[in-house]
Parts: sequence; structure tokens; C-alpha cells
Amino acid sequence: MRNELLLIGSVILIYGAVLIAYKIFGKIGMYVMTVIATILANIEVLMLVDGFGMEQTLGNVMFASTYLVTDILSENEGKKYATKAVWIGVFTSVVMLIFTQYWLFYSPSGNDWAREHISAIFSTTPRLLAASFLGYIISQRFDVWLYHKWWDITTKKTGDSKAFLWLRNNGSTLVSQIVNTVIFNTVAFFGIYELKTFISIMISSYVIYIFTSLLDTPVVYIARWMKNKGYINE
Repeated sequence: MRNELLLIGSVILIYGAVLIAYKIFGKIGMYVMTVIATILANIEVLMLVDGFGMEQTLGNVMFASTYLVTDILSENEGKKYATKAVWIGVFTSVVMLIFTQYWLFYSPSGNDWAREHISAIFSTTPRLLAASFLGYIISQRFDVWLYHKWWDITTKKTGDSKAFLWLRNNGSTLVSQIVNTVIFNTVAFFGIYELKTFISIMISSYVIYIFTSLLDTPVVYIARWMKNKGYINE
């Protein structure tokens, strides 16, 4: 039960951090959260845990927060700023890959104790970052496009641009997460884990994304309310 409570807690902490960053820093806060989530999710994903009856990698909730960020930006600031957040995430991944591999070229001191652990973590980084890079750029660009596509459809149907926020939020994220799940897990883990474990990871990842997508909808509503009330510092 401990892992389940920690996973629930991570949703509250991460989504809460997104709202706080948006409240204090506005669009810049969303860009900062994109950088933080991109870096931490790529490290967290190395950990395999059991929770809610599923074997799963960590990092799913952290990575899902990047979709929350782009949806908030799409809703409140516009497509231009949501797309900018995507490219910031891509740039972060590339820079992280370069520097984490650069560290490994150093010859450690005889008193060094960290190199072995750093190597264990980041020697797998290139493949994971390549998987993350492909999944992120393809699924996030698709997510932003689909969000605004749903927005156009619902606005034409209802004549109200504010209506059906829940539909464009979930209708874009749930579909784009299928794209991300297939791309990331195939590139990152196929051939590393046994087929049964690989399939379990892929299924659990998407199940988690379903819940995180549904849970982030109230957060998008809160962010829009905060924006309309003038509570966002710009």
C-alpha cells in the first residue's frame, strides 16, 4: 500500500507545483515546469515498482505533467506558447543527453565514490533520452494540434469558445498519450525486459496516463479560473 500512497501523493505534489508555478511566474513558470519534468522523468523512468496491481516504471506522472502544462498554455495563453513549451522540452532533452554523457569521459579521482553510481544511471541515458525525445516531440506536437482542433469543433458546434474544456483536454491528451506510450516504450525497453514485462510496462503506462489525464482536467479548470480572475503574475 505504501507505493500506492506515494503514487497518489506524487499526483498531488506535481499538479500542485504546476499551479503554484503558474500563479507565481505565469508562462515562465510553465516553461520552468517543462524543464523540471523533462529532466526528472528521464531519471525516474529507470525505477521499476509495483503499484495498484501493476508493474510500472516511475516517471509517468511527472511526464504527464508536461501535457498538463501545454493544455494550460493552450487554453489560457494560446497555441504559440504551448508550442514553445514543447520545443523547450526538446531542447532540455538534447542538452541533458550531451552533458550527462560528457561527464562520463572524466577519469575519476581515487577518492571518488559517485562515478560508479553516476555511470550506472546515465550509461542508459542515450537510449532513454532518444525514446523520450521521439515520444515527446511527436506526441506533444500532436497534442497541441489536436487540442486546438477539438477547440475549433466545439466552438463551431456551440458558438461558445469556453465550452467543452473537458473534451479538448481529455480528447487531446488521451489520444496523444497512446502515441507516446507506443513510441517511448518500444524504443526504450523493447529487448531489455522480457516480453511479458515489456507488455505489462506498456499497458500500465497507458492506464496511468488515463488516470492522470482525467485528474488533470480539474487543474486546467482551476488554471483558467485563476487566469480569468487575474490571479496569474505575468
